[in-house]
Amino acid sequence: MTSLADALATGPVVLDGGLSTELEARGHDVSSALWSARLLRDDPGAVVAAHAAFAAAGAQVATTASYQATVEGFAAAGLDREEALALVARSVALAREGAPGSWVAGSVGPYGAALADGSEYTGAYVGEVGVDRLRAFHRPRMAALAEAGADVLACETLPAAAEVEAVLAEATALRVPVWLSLTTVVGADGVARTRRGEPAADVFAMARGVPEVVAVGVNCTDPAGVGPALAAAASAGVPLVAYPNSGEGWDAAHRRWTGAGGIDPDDAAAWVGAGARLVGGCCRVRPADVAALAEALRG
Repeated sequence: MTSLADALATGPVVLDGGLSTELEARGHDVSSALWSARLLRDDPGAVVAAHAAFAAAGAQVATTASYQATVEGFAAAGLDREEALALVARSVALAREGAPGSWVAGSVGPYGAALADGSEYTGAYVGEVGVDRLRAFHRPRMAALAEAGADVLACETLPAAAEVEAVLAEATALRVPVWLSLTTVVGADGVARTRRGEPAADVFAMARGVPEVVAVGVNCTDPAGVGPALAAAASAGVPLVAYPNSGEGWDAAHRRWTGAGGIDPDDAAAWVGAGARLVGGCCRVRPADVAALAEALRG
């Protein structure tokens, strides 16, 4: 199988959608602090089935159920470090089983995901957690995913420059391919910014010249904000990635989604025109949505 980086040079690649959303829709409880990572231990077959559904819909990349799978998170659930890292590695095997013809992207969620309080959408913790601590937090999971054979690490939903600095440093140390995806907002001035308010173009530029980075872009943001984010991401000089959520809002206090949403497949063509080569969806994006995106990209 050709490398993902080589594939991006020939045309767009279809990502999957919201794995946790699909598991929840299939009747599984993902309301705990571990989110879908709980099923790595309690029902691995459910994870395989969800990956298979996205692959059948046309997804060419299977993103592992490790977004919220961390040593700290599993420790709170009573698992020791060795058990936690074994489950992180299992996420790669389950993705391969469910989507054997796909590239496997090891999901590396932000520090805020482990807090399970919605802070990945504010980056509020960055003021108290420095780059060194963020590196130490990300290191064991990134290493476990790489050692388990993930084709690329999806460093995603990153809300701040400090966390980008941390994952870039760890990717360089591991010499493993990564894509780098921020969660951004667009201000009244039309400028895309991180959730901490930093100009996104400046943060994306941090990846320029880093050989481990195969793509940069945006995820888990409103589809309307993808265009400005991709314009900012061009500063990195690599292929772009776009996988927004459905446009609904997440109420962290009540742990529920609010409002209406959906991704217009025609928007995907515009994102490709803007340089996106990895295109898919995030939260609330299901296999049927991915199938529509895949059809639009084939067209």
